[in-house]
Amino acid sequence: MKQRIHLYAIPYLVLLGLGFLLTLPFSGRAQVPAVHRDPGLASMVAQVSTDSLQEYLEDLVSFGTRHTLSPEEEGRGIEAARQYVLSRFQSFEAGSEGRLSATIDYFQVEPNGRRVDREVRMGNVMATLQGTDPEDDRVFLVSGHIDSRVSDIMNATDDAPGANDDGSGVVALIEMVRIMSQQPFPATIIFVAVSGEEQGLIGAAYLARRASEENWNLVAMINNDMIGNSASSGTNLRDNTRLRVFSEGIPLVETEQMAALRRSTNAENDSKSRQLARYIKEVGERYVDQLEIKLIYRNDRFLRGGDHTPFSREGFTAVRLCEMNENYFQQHQDLRMEGGQQYGDLIEHIDYEYLRKNTSVNLAVLASLASAPGVPQEVGVDISGLSNATRLRWKSPENGTARGYYVLMRETSDSMWKRKFYTEALEMELPYSKDNYFFAVQAVGANGAESLPVFPVPVR
Repeated sequence: MKQRIHLYAIPYLVLLGLGFLLTLPFSGRAQVPAVHRDPGLASMVAQVSTDSLQEYLEDLVSFGTRHTLSPEEEGRGIEAARQYVLSRFQSFEAGSEGRLSATIDYFQVEPNGRRVDREVRMGNVMATLQGTDPEDDRVFLVSGHIDSRVSDIMNATDDAPGANDDGSGVVALIEMVRIMSQQPFPATIIFVAVSGEEQGLIGAAYLARRASEENWNLVAMINNDMIGNSASSGTNLRDNTRLRVFSEGIPLVETEQMAALRRSTNAENDSKSRQLARYIKEVGERYVDQLEIKLIYRNDRFLRGGDHTPFSREGFTAVRLCEMNENYFQQHQDLRMEGGQQYGDLIEHIDYEYLRKNTSVNLAVLASLASAPGVPQEVGVDISGLSNATRLRWKSPENGTARGYYVLMRETSDSMWKRKFYTEALEMELPYSKDNYFFAVQAVGANGAESLPVFPVPVR
């Protein structure tokens, strides 16, 4: 049955304890919903520990260098570090009731004349938390890269502690596995410490190709690269209250049909990666205090890249999380004191409270996504006639069961969704013009968890 929303007739809306407040008439101002946290998810977030993160990171930097081409030695180099991360992942298997399994996915890489000068075995350390619903094949993937470097990209022997780049991302994975492995989720979550990032995103490219060739239903990929430093170089800024999310606008993989649809609907700011970025901001700020998540409208930093990019190139939805202010005295530097300035990615530069908050964002987002039903299918906006109202319709998700749906709305100049209208029907008409507003639809599960939003396509 169609549901019509009349102006001045929308009551206060309370859904499953989420308590989103809809204020009328619409003034154009950002209308902030009341924040109600799911107690179970909030409990998981509260378990993220600075002590645990510090313990893992001290262990990780103790291997001296984690350069991709470092020799295999006992207690030193990347292979020793991989075995350490694997052992940490495996230590949580017993408490997972059989849901968690960890392994190293090895692969051979030939010399390429650039950053790999010999044949080398690389490996991605993977912990898979299997979903509990046998009918749900969705996969959510979160990564950090285990390798490190100094000034010379080919220097595989000097100490390269890589505390922040990207030890911070790897220890966030370990902490998430520790906590999340104790809980069941309908969908599958894969935590992966990839190799070869500094040598050209090699491990991520290998894994993205594998996911594509094996037809994974990979819904979202989150790359964590440098999430533990709160002090910038050059500007003396120190800020552990903001986190950046980088997301592509126009997809790296776009067919002519996709491009034509994007142009006709003006969806340059509504790619799947942008929807994931908005979701990270909303859910992350809901569960993590004293942290603002900044949406950066780039695939990555200016003229730079990261491990999410190979997944984008394979057509997957992928984003990068990164600290607000980078410190270039610590990034890709030989360990040295020069002109009174300490250089090198040393562990003493890590802000563990900042790392805790950024790890918590990842956990909250992944737990919410993996608990939610799949996205609504065939989301469309009716263009059968000219009207100052907007009618949307959709079908139920392919995975999980939706108790209801949110229709999201924002002005075309807004970066975030500003209003959420709830319905249990499969269509809704709103007294707002599609000329002036953008819309999307997300599914809501019985537990209140929300799917990613889906931007509508024109339908008659």
